[in-house]
Amino acid sequence: MRCYVCNGEMKKGKGSYNIHRKGYHFILDEIPAWVCENCGETYFEEDEVEEIQSLIDELDSRIKKINKYDLEYV
Repeated sequence: MRCYVCNGEMKKGKGSYNIHRKGYHFILDEIPAWVCENCGETYFEEDEVEEIQSLIDELDSRIKKINKYDLEYV
C-alpha cells in the first residue's frame, strides 16, 4: 500500500485519532492503522472508522443530555 500524501510505503502500526467539537475533545491512542514510513500519515481501515464513528455518535448524544441538564438550572 502506498501513501496518498507522499507515495511512501505504508506499514501496519498504531495511530491516534483526535476530534474537537460540540464542547468536547476526544482522543483515542493506539488504534490499529496503516502508517506511512516516510511522512507518518495514518489511515484507518473501515472497521476502525465505523467504531470511531459509533463512539462519536454516542458522545454527541450524551453531550446533548448534559447540555439539556445545564439549561434546566439556568
